[in-house]
Parts: sequence; C-alpha cells; structure tokens
Amino acid sequence: MKKLSLFLVLPCFLLSCGGGSTKPTVTSVPVIEVPLTPDLAPSVARQWNELLLESIRTDYARPTVHSRNLFHVSSVMYDAWAAFDDIATPYLLGKTVGDFNCSHSTLAEVEDVIAVRNEAISFASYRLLTHRFANSPGAEDILAKYDQLMETLNYDITHITTDYSDGSAAALGNHIAQCMIDFGLQDGSNEVNLYVNESYTPVNEALAPALEGNPNITDFNRWQPLAFDNFIDQSGHPSGNTPEFLGPEWGKVLPFALSDSDKSVFQRDNFDYIVYHDPGAPPYLDVVEGGGTSKEYQWGFSLVALWSSHLDPSDEVMWDISPGAIGNTNIRTYPKNHEELETFYKTLEGGDPSIGHALNPVTEQPYEAQWVPRGDYTRVLAEFWADGPDSETPPGHWFTILNKVNDDENLVKRFAGTGDVLGALEWDVKSYFILGGAMHDSAVTAWGIKGWYDYIRPISAIRGMGDLGQSTDTDLSSYHVGGLPLEQGFIEIVEEGDSLAGADNEHIGKIKMKGWRGPDFIRNPSVDTAGVGWVLSENWWSYQRPSFVTPPFAGYISGHSTFSRAAAEVLTRLTGDEFFPGGMGEFEIEADEFLVFENGPTVSFTLQWATYRDASDQTSLSRIWGGIHPPVDDIPGRLIGEEIGNKAFEQAQLYYSGQQN
Repeated sequence: MKKLSLFLVLPCFLLSCGGGSTKPTVTSVPVIEVPLTPDLAPSVARQWNELLLESIRTDYARPTVHSRNLFHVSSVMYDAWAAFDDIATPYLLGKTVGDFNCSHSTLAEVEDVIAVRNEAISFASYRLLTHRFANSPGAEDILAKYDQLMETLNYDITHITTDYSDGSAAALGNHIAQCMIDFGLQDGSNEVNLYVNESYTPVNEALAPALEGNPNITDFNRWQPLAFDNFIDQSGHPSGNTPEFLGPEWGKVLPFALSDSDKSVFQRDNFDYIVYHDPGAPPYLDVVEGGGTSKEYQWGFSLVALWSSHLDPSDEVMWDISPGAIGNTNIRTYPKNHEELETFYKTLEGGDPSIGHALNPVTEQPYEAQWVPRGDYTRVLAEFWADGPDSETPPGHWFTILNKVNDDENLVKRFAGTGDVLGALEWDVKSYFILGGAMHDSAVTAWGIKGWYDYIRPISAIRGMGDLGQSTDTDLSSYHVGGLPLEQGFIEIVEEGDSLAGADNEHIGKIKMKGWRGPDFIRNPSVDTAGVGWVLSENWWSYQRPSFVTPPFAGYISGHSTFSRAAAEVLTRLTGDEFFPGGMGEFEIEADEFLVFENGPTVSFTLQWATYRDASDQTSLSRIWGGIHPPVDDIPGRLIGEEIGNKAFEQAQLYYSGQQN
C-alpha cells in the first residue's frame, strides 16, 4: 500500500505535557508513515486545522481575530468538501452572504472524489492561511510549514489560477480561498486596516499596576487601560506599553447564525455599536450616594478578592476534584437575578452548587475520588483555561478539545449520535464548520457587548474602591459609600500595631485583604511561590503575570464563559452525548512543572470532566480565581453561549441537509 509521510504538529493538550516556561511551546511529532487509504487518517482537514492552531499560538493573542480565522478556514474546507456532495450546500461558494457573492460554475464529474476533495481543501486552506498569517510575528516559520505540508501532500504551490473550468481541484481551492479573502475584507472586521478601532476611546486614564492604588480612575463603571513598562500578551509577544481595547466594535462583524431578531443597535460618539443577545447593563457603582446597584457591584468585585485567598496550597484545604464531586450543575439553577447570584457562588469557600455525578455512565462505576490541595487546583485552573495550554486562545482551545475527542477510541463518529458512521474527512470538516461558526458568533456577541457596555475589570475596581475606603460601617474609620465591603478575616481595616501599618503608621486606616501576594514575592518563578497573605488593597493583583495582569478589553460579558458554553453545546449535540467519550475527559498536571509565573503545583493530579458542560462551567469559575471576572460577567456569558452553540448547530445542519439556499 502506498504511504504518505506526514509532519504533524500537535498541541500539548494532545500530548499531556505541561507548562513551566514564560513562552508557550509547541511539541513536534517526528515524521510518521500514514497509509494513504480512501479514508485518510488523519484527514487533510485535521492536518490543516493543526497548522491553523499552531499559527494562532505563534501569533498575537487575539481571540476575536482568531475565532474568525477558525471559522473562515473551517468554512473553506467545508465548501471544498460540499462542492462534491450531492446533498450538502456550501457556505460561501456560489452563495451571497451579507452583501458578498462568491461565484460558482458547474463542476465536471470526477472519478476520485476523495482525491479532489483533499486537493481542493488543501489549496483553499493553504491560500487563506498564507494570507491571514503573512504578517504574524511567527510568519517565517509558520509559512514554511504550510509549504512543507503542501510538498508532503505532493501539491504544487505554484498552481495559482482560480479558473477551475478544466476541472482542476487546485484551482477550485484557490477560488474558494480568494472568495473568503475578499469576503473578509468587507465583513465588518476592518481587516483591511489591520483590525484597528474606528471610534472607541477609553474614558479612564491608564492604571499602572506596578504602582500603588488606582489614582487615575474617574469612572468606576467603565473600562480602564493598563500601563506597563512592557506588556506581553498571553502568546508571549511584546505588545507596547498601554495596549488598546481589543475589538470594541467587533459586533459589526457579519455573524454565522445570529439573526436580526437577536440584534440591537446603540450609538455612542456618533458610532453604531451592534449588540446581539443584549443582556442589559451590569451593576453600576454610585460613588456619591451609594445608590442604585452599588451593593451588587461591591459584592461582585469583593468576591473576586475573597477568592484570591484560595490560591495557597499550604492552607491545608483539600478538595475532591473528581467528577463524582464537581460538575453536574443544572442550567436551570443558574441565577436569574442578583439575589440568586449571591447564593449560586460559595462566597467564602469557593465554587458553585454543582453536585457531581453518581456514576460514570460508560463504566457504570462511581468516579474515583481525587483529593488535592484547593490552592493547587485553583491556580492550575486559572492558568489552564486562560488561553489554552499552548495559548491557542479560548476558541482555539476548544478545537484542541474537539480534536482530542475525535481521537478517542470510544467515540463513534455518527453525526448527532445517529445514522451511519462518518469517515474521518467528513467528520472533521463538519465538526470544524459547526464549532468554528459557534466560536465566531461567540466573539461577535461577547465583544459587541464588551464594546458597548465598556465595563471595568477587577483590578481597577478593587484597587479603586480600596482607595476610597470601606462601605460597611459608618462608625468605623475610612467609611465611604463607594468603598469595599468588609469581611472579617478577609477584608479589614489596617489598625495600629498591624504588620502593614508602615514604619510611620502611614497605612493606618487603609483597607487590607487576604489574597495572593503578587509578583513582588516571586524572584525565580521556577522555585518561588508568592502564597497568600495580607496585602493592602492598593497592591492587590490578579493571579496573572505582572507583564499581563488582565486582558486588554472590557470584562462584561466573559468571553471565556461564552466561548466555552457554546462549544460545550456543540460537542454535546455533535456527538449525541453530553459525556466525554468513555465518560470522562482528562488532562495531566505535573507537580512543579505546569505553572508559569510561580512554582507549582505542589502535587501532580489530573483535571477531569464528566461532561462538556462540566468543563465549560470550570472554565467560568477559573476566571474568578484568576482575578479576571466577577460573577456578573460569568452567568450572562454562559446563558448566551448556550443559545449561540445551539443556533450554530442548527444552522450548520441546514447546510448539511441541503436546506440552506
């Protein structure tokens, strides 16, 4: 049998490797021999998807841009596949999407459909990826890998014509890619101007996290930029000193399955902000009278500070993190108002009201308990879910999860769990198209909301409220209606004799909190751990690198919650099972190796999830422990993500069944 040599690049998620460095790494698998069979495994779609994920890891950390890249590359692969199907209809090829039309001529009949599909998919992917990542900081290396894969597949990259009238699969792929390239230059993303913002301007001056407090904030309800000596994004790339808001106008981008009935249009500074699935305004802080929703605002951001106290593995708190104890949160229990929000989250202990799963439905046995220090678990979650184990951004992370699921021997590739078993290529093309559409719509929705509501992040709110004082007791010192609420043992007033009072008692009356002590306590990340202790609120840090601190865009709503719940719904419906294959998904965490900006964890353990929704819920909680989101950012993202995932799945089905004209 003829064989094909493939050079595959797999993310660490597939290889169970850890972190341990400030710059994410990609692990290369040596050249392997793969039988060239009618059902090529891994499929060409999988090979190009892996290169796309590697391209994202070497590019700037831009979840908006990369959710769009994931969808568009998945779309051209799907169109190249659908062009040779008797039932399915393409997405862009031969269609008008928005105001853009992609022409299509009748194809001549072909004898070897598998061969022409593989060739058309490869040329379409190659051309689009080469265009999209030409200016990436990793362009030299990644463009060479595109060429290498084309050479390995025995395709001639000098074949650049888009005229496929002679039946050329390569030309058809080129045409599909060119349509998507042209489509992308007018889809509302402002790609033609490198995605720069057209109108948005922040109202607050930048906060310098390395300095004390938040003296520059003027509006506690709006986003505040951060100023660094050198900002380094989550892909490890320097990105200036004061990064701009990423994608505040992304709601303008043409969506996949969102409808006009989901859309609202708001105007600010003579600019139209497009918002899908408008959740309404978050709580606002009234620093003059303390009225309105001030209490809700203060509760939410103080909870983030309280959960910072959970980041110490030496506090002797042990949790069973197995699916038998964590997970299985019914969506019907999600909060519908603020009163329910306060009871949903375990304010002091941490976590939510999940009850776990009594049995693994595949083995019909209980899940084995796994007891680990809470401080290890919470720190690992904050890093693992931040952008993915290799910084493929949140939407890309869910593609690595999908690929791992697709590789599982327990998965039977029946679409939606029914019908015939699909070949590797058809399964990959269809699963990527659906997940890509859901991730794309999640970014359009979440960033449309972020741009319009322009909501503050925890580091700005917590430091700012701490500067004002405490809002609990008018009889105590430092009272201010806009200050932090006190919580004995966690948020208190510095008094005389306190170790934080200062040499000249200059800190008496300030607010202190028990939390992660921050980067000043870490000299060597490979051996040092900051730990948890009392810190002045003016020195509070989110659990992130000091060169990053928090993503450069507004918090409300959580992109992680939106992406993850949408992906969980897609994977549930795609596989026809809410559970991971075999009843459990896993990721190995190695002691003293996984964490990046401090040493840890102290023990090895395994992240485990029974269902895709369990993984999604864990993602959402991780952002609170990481100091990135308060609860009010989280729940709307989960609820909206569920709608987006289901709508994307249903829209894709119309294409697969030929019902989408």
